[in-house]
Amino acid sequence: MTIAPEATPTIVLVGHGMVGQRFLEALAERGLTATHRVVVLCEEPRPAYDRVQLTSYFSGRTPEDLSVTDPRFIEDHGIELRVGDPAESVDREAREVTARSGLVVGYDVLVLATGSYPFVPPVPGKDAEGCFVYRTIEDLLAIEEYAKNATTGAVVGGGLLGLEAAGALDGLGLTSHIVEFAPRLMPVQVDEGGGAALLRTIEDRGLSVHTGVGTQEIVTGADGSVTGMRLSDGSELATDLVVFSAGVRPRDQLARDCGLTVGERGGIAVDEQCRTVADPRVFAIGECALAADGRVYGLVAPGYEQAQTAAAAIAADGTDEADRLTFTGADLSTKLKLLGVDVASFGDAHGTTDGCLDVVYSDSRAGLYKKLVVGGDGTLLGGILVGDAEAYGTLRAFTGSVPPVPPESLVLPAGAGAPAQLGPSALPDEAVVCSCHNVTKGTVRGAVTEHGCTTVPEVKKCTKAGTGCGSCVKVLGQLVTAELEAGGVEVDRGLCGCFAQTREELYEIVHALRVTSHRELLDRYGREGARGGDGCEVCKPTVGSVIASLAPVIGASGYVLDGEQAALQDTNDHFLANLQRNGSYSVVPRIPGGEIAPEKLIVIGEIARDFGLYTKITGGQRIDMFGARVEQLPVIWARLVDAGFESGHAYGKSLRTVKSCVGQTWCRYGVQDSVRMAIDLELRYRGLRSPHKLKSAVSGCARECAEARSKDFGVIATASGWNLYVGGNGGATPRHADLLAQDLSDAELVRLVDRFLMFYIRTADRLERTSAWLERIPGGLDHVRDVVVHDSLGICDELEAQMRAHVSHYRDEWAETIEDPEKLARFVSFVNAPDTPDPVVGFVPERDQMKPDLPLLTIGMRPVQPEEAALEGSAQR
Repeated sequence: MTIAPEATPTIVLVGHGMVGQRFLEALAERGLTATHRVVVLCEEPRPAYDRVQLTSYFSGRTPEDLSVTDPRFIEDHGIELRVGDPAESVDREAREVTARSGLVVGYDVLVLATGSYPFVPPVPGKDAEGCFVYRTIEDLLAIEEYAKNATTGAVVGGGLLGLEAAGALDGLGLTSHIVEFAPRLMPVQVDEGGGAALLRTIEDRGLSVHTGVGTQEIVTGADGSVTGMRLSDGSELATDLVVFSAGVRPRDQLARDCGLTVGERGGIAVDEQCRTVADPRVFAIGECALAADGRVYGLVAPGYEQAQTAAAAIAADGTDEADRLTFTGADLSTKLKLLGVDVASFGDAHGTTDGCLDVVYSDSRAGLYKKLVVGGDGTLLGGILVGDAEAYGTLRAFTGSVPPVPPESLVLPAGAGAPAQLGPSALPDEAVVCSCHNVTKGTVRGAVTEHGCTTVPEVKKCTKAGTGCGSCVKVLGQLVTAELEAGGVEVDRGLCGCFAQTREELYEIVHALRVTSHRELLDRYGREGARGGDGCEVCKPTVGSVIASLAPVIGASGYVLDGEQAALQDTNDHFLANLQRNGSYSVVPRIPGGEIAPEKLIVIGEIARDFGLYTKITGGQRIDMFGARVEQLPVIWARLVDAGFESGHAYGKSLRTVKSCVGQTWCRYGVQDSVRMAIDLELRYRGLRSPHKLKSAVSGCARECAEARSKDFGVIATASGWNLYVGGNGGATPRHADLLAQDLSDAELVRLVDRFLMFYIRTADRLERTSAWLERIPGGLDHVRDVVVHDSLGICDELEAQMRAHVSHYRDEWAETIEDPEKLARFVSFVNAPDTPDPVVGFVPERDQMKPDLPLLTIGMRPVQPEEAALEGSAQR
């Protein structure tokens, strides 16, 4: 079928990935969709989707969730989108494109956005059954299906996509290997030091990494399927599944076939306006294009810039040349979370500039590596961040300028010196805060001051900042708030839409006026429009936590399932257990200090066996049991309570664990009894409700085997007593704890921990860890020390009394629940069919245990990004 040329000029787009979709949006922004016919030939069976977030499919996001194409946009702009119908040939003389379906479309302008294809090394067996590439949703679906009958997987390639693929295999339950020919992982983005930090962290997750070796052959069995790999060092690796992720190559065959100029190593040659050098009517953008600077760009941000450049050139044809954009190169800065590790690089990360200097901070134990490259005049040229990329947005924006503080203060982690706190005001207006869409600080400020934007979502819509990879969302929130305040606009810092007060202010109201219910607090002190209502999902658990923290003092019940309190709890607290991915729950009994008698170990084993639970020893020195159905929870708790166990509060914003090493009792280096102290602390603070979870550890000597300095409060033994450290944090934003006091006696240590915890609970924001609280609170550590150690506010007696009340009123929530038939009634999957188990909760065997049967899950929910949700939620208030 041939479509005859029409009077309306026609733009044909070949390829509909993220860059292709951005090109369509750029056409619409310039009004070209109203004056031109736009036809899109898409090879894949679905419209453009977020390939950057491809791996999130294995975390529950559906293909629909990943889509970046709004069907209404396509319809409203009259775009003819043909999915599953790629271009087969181009006749440049006739200006026609022929699709696989036989459709022939005439064009006035042709734009090639064909992307790239995965490079598969030419090794024997590469096409065997069980070999895959990692590029499209269809690739992921095929890997997921094949992995059901596999136990081990190997990824060829340790770059960005290779590590994502390895994370996907690990998430599918496979024993995973990474094979990288280079001497380190991510050789393009990080240097030797960054690669070492990344390697340590990934190996700690249980993945095996093989660097400095190549794949020589894929070994197959008699049926032709993969059984292993032969490596260049002569070793063999047993595996059932192989994913090739060894880089990509530009998809330029269509251009080659029609006589367009391509580079020696591939890529369609274009000029500064993304117009092909061989034909002014043909453009190329994205990974298929060889840019004017001689590079093929594989990141989405340069592709977006090329899309805008091409659209501008098409719009400017026949008009004033001054309106045309140019693309002569792009920022290759990258920030990703790979296998749970934050990795970022920006600017001249490898220090290739003449005369440059490196400023490096490295902590191999914590998996941290930070390097800044600076010029002789102090100009920030680039950097690498592994393990903690919190400062990425600010540092990248300063690239090319001299920061207002010494570079060493920018890499030191909080708690290891005097880190610089550079807020939005320190950034120049020309600093790019969103590299995906090339949005500057000045543009964001203009969105607030000139376009009336008052929230992050409004700024996103106005500028497109934050709609790409999302790494700049936190900086956007800071900029919006700072600009509003600078303009004299009062920024609403209330807890939520129901309360104008902060959490700290609500705590003081509850404490001073002995308010014992959320309803009373809302009716008396809520916003006018919220009074008489039920509250929201922000204030209900927050107020519930405050009341639980103060329960012994204000005369309220400390049991979270009593009366109104039960309705305030989120899913985990509602059932006193952690909800897991497939709708089952985990059961985590308390094991104080990590010490457990053989008889109790046997009880846990028997319960796990009898109920078919998955068991795992955690980093917190506990034994987690996964896979309990909601109706099984009280029965399991009853057996645990009978054996002397109690709730470990793994589900609550409360104390989780107090880790310990074996201390002087067993270790020849120990100087104090760390196990005894850990047990005493855990039993004292168990069940203490707080703004966020609390973790602790006690090390018996300075060798720090319990990793106390990564905890909210950590204790390290000295020859003279105990040193107390506070405000530490592991996880996504690591922070070394700060020394609060040293050489304390047992009684002095407990007294200071009592004060510190109650002062934190009193003044912290909702969901604010001690690490963030210590950095936010005016005066920081010095102020906290003045209050807690020197009693500068005169409240220490009150803080100690509150802790004594908590200790004396503690009751085990599991034991209370199983003794109350009314409370037991809530533990059913279906209220109207209490004897019917949830049919979605199923399991399959794996490694002598069981795991969730994920195909049974029929509801795919997109997980909310905590950082984005918090920022946008506060801005909307």
